[in-house]
Amino acid sequence: MIRVAKSTIIDAPVDTVWAILRDFNGHESWHPAVSASRIEGRRTADQVGCVRDFHLAAGGALREQLLSLSDRDRTLSYCILDAPIPLRDYVATVRLRPVTDGDRTFWSWDSRFNVPAGREAELTQLVGEGIYEAGFAAVKGLLGKAIAARSRATGTVTVTRPQPRPAGETMRCNAIVIDAYGGAEQLRWRAVAVPPPGPGEVRLRHTAIGVNFIDIYCRTGYFDLLTPPGVLGMEAAGVVLDVGDGVRELSPGDRVAYACPPVGAYSELRNINARLLIPLPRDVGDQQAAAILLKGMSAEFLLHRVHEVHDGQTILVHAAAGGVGQLLCQWARSLGATVIGTVGSREKARIAREAGCVHPIVYQEEDFAARVRELTNGHGVDVVYDAVGRDTFAKSFEVLKTCGHLVSFGQASGPIPPIDIAGYASKSATVSRPNFGHYTDTPEKVRAISDNLFRNIRNGALRVMVDRLVPLREAAEAHRALEGRLTAGSIVLKPD
Repeated sequence: MIRVAKSTIIDAPVDTVWAILRDFNGHESWHPAVSASRIEGRRTADQVGCVRDFHLAAGGALREQLLSLSDRDRTLSYCILDAPIPLRDYVATVRLRPVTDGDRTFWSWDSRFNVPAGREAELTQLVGEGIYEAGFAAVKGLLGKAIAARSRATGTVTVTRPQPRPAGETMRCNAIVIDAYGGAEQLRWRAVAVPPPGPGEVRLRHTAIGVNFIDIYCRTGYFDLLTPPGVLGMEAAGVVLDVGDGVRELSPGDRVAYACPPVGAYSELRNINARLLIPLPRDVGDQQAAAILLKGMSAEFLLHRVHEVHDGQTILVHAAAGGVGQLLCQWARSLGATVIGTVGSREKARIAREAGCVHPIVYQEEDFAARVRELTNGHGVDVVYDAVGRDTFAKSFEVLKTCGHLVSFGQASGPIPPIDIAGYASKSATVSRPNFGHYTDTPEKVRAISDNLFRNIRNGALRVMVDRLVPLREAAEAHRALEGRLTAGSIVLKPD
């Protein structure tokens, strides 16, 4: 058994370095040996057990599996499943520790493996230099921090520090911009300028960006949250680059996320009011946050504030295999409710069932209203969560029990026709059309909802399902997939 152990000092805060390394799929953006990478299946890049399939810049492909990850200890381990290089039984561990002498990071990277006889020296050098030393140098270059070089003559460490960025510097980056309302073809990849943060603002480097149906409403002009030309997006995770005057609660290097207006998330960098940001717990990853924050906060107020779901109730969730739908199913099930859901295919029925939907109904194969009446012995359901709109609204009312509640929180199939509210007296029904912004319009509301969300992720009640990870520059394809109901779970955009 061969062991290779390397270490270095990075002249950057430990949480800044950890934000880069904890992304098991992020090495394509910093390691020179990797040309492209993806996480298999619908797992997130920080979910233990996930498998990354990546291609080497020199040719060839590898598959590696994440064995463990601890944000508390800032350590992860992984193994090789398949590789063109004969590194047998390869298991590696990455560890970070803060350095007490200055705000720096000690990074160790070691592994154990077996190799064919006669190739020990060759493959030891490949791992130690081609992977570990090259990775150290790449992250130092990425961060733009001090580079330490050991002096052979004196045995001391010489540190060259970059000049600080001048105050008031404007930075350039790429973003998705729309010049006019319309279809997905309006999403254009373009360079934009991001000025220094103003008073009360921070400047963020996005690491993961969520895609939501509200982005489509903004793109088409149905919601007036954006006036072209402008940048879409209301949800992202990232790292604080710098802060404006008056910001005391955040510092450069902090990991944060947000899910709120103003729009502007489809960009590599942006400025945003610090009061709108949520500090990310160490056990919630960037892609995980971008996949769940807006949808999860929506699920929280739908289940706890618009209609309080509790043990013994029966609920109907439309689009139960979608991003919000899966969270509603999981969360309602953990609260003791019986969940019925509608889906568009048998594969989505399987996904919804895994999320806690006891009775998934494929609406293309049977009438969901008739099936709900059968499942409830004609009584109907306590509440319907309807994000589909025009195609389902009338029948959603039909399946309500007396004094039931119809919660309309979206209209993926089109606008809802005018309704005769007097007809709802036949069941003493309640109809709600909640607005996300009204439940998240103060830092106090956001913190209460997000704390409950993170608590339920932590206790295992909620799983984050990422359907696909899409490069930011290909945001139009993400919109087409979402509009075409081709997704099962969340779409996350990854900045270049």
